Amino acid sequence: MTEHNPMIFEKVEVQPAYQLVASNIEKCIMQGVYKVGQQLPSELDLARQLGVNRSTVREAIRVLEQNGLVFRKSARRLVISLPREQDLASRVSQAMILHEITFLELWETMLPLEVRAAELAATRATEEEIERLEANLRETADCLEHEQKLVALDIEFHLLVAKASRNRALLLAREPIGLLFYPAFYQVMSRLNAKDRLLSAHREVVDGIRNRDAKHAAQWMEKHIRDFRRGYELADLDMNKPVDNSRYFE
Repeated sequence: MTEHNPMIFEKVEVQPAYQLVASNIEKCIMQGVYKVGQQLPSELDLARQLGVNRSTVREAIRVLEQNGLVFRKSARRLVISLPREQDLASRVSQAMILHEITFLELWETMLPLEVRAAELAATRATEEEIERLEANLRETADCLEHEQKLVALDIEFHLLVAKASRNRALLLAREPIGLLFYPAFYQVMSRLNAKDRLLSAHREVVDGIRNRDAKHAAQWMEKHIRDFRRGYELADLDMNKPVDNSRYFE
């Protein structure tokens, strides 16, 4: 009598054809076979090359469009595109919400990113970028009694500093965290009067950037982000709870 071994193999997951087609096209894009701005072959040509029907190709193209890798310039023209920062950030932020990332984890990650952004901005910011930061300061000073506008200006300020760093990797890394981190300022503002401290810190950071003093800009950005944590705790908000995502959906 033949003795059978216990089952040791896992079931094979068969991917739908449209996912395989999407992966195939994505691989060509990532390997540089097709460059940004170039046109993809038509749906009919792709179907012939890949040995599938047009409906499968159409479904695959939909996936690539959702990922920001292609867009339709016309009914028949598919063009390679760069994924937009806000789309990438939104997907990562959604993942953080689903993984129940805590505010403490966000803060621990945001601190070095913002400090480094300020430091780099002090050596790389253009005159135009410095003018935008100064305009943000003026507007902030005029809006200290308008909480919603103040928070929007705070978010804008930190984004302007990050852009002035001229480091695209840093900008892409901080964007999804910022989507969840800075809206929490609403909760702090509603409990504490930290508006003057915020404006003072922003002014010091801009002074450092304007004077090309990287150490000053970085030190004041670090003080500012640490102060934000103190405000969060003084407002009796739990750093170890999953981040409040209510503002994300507004």
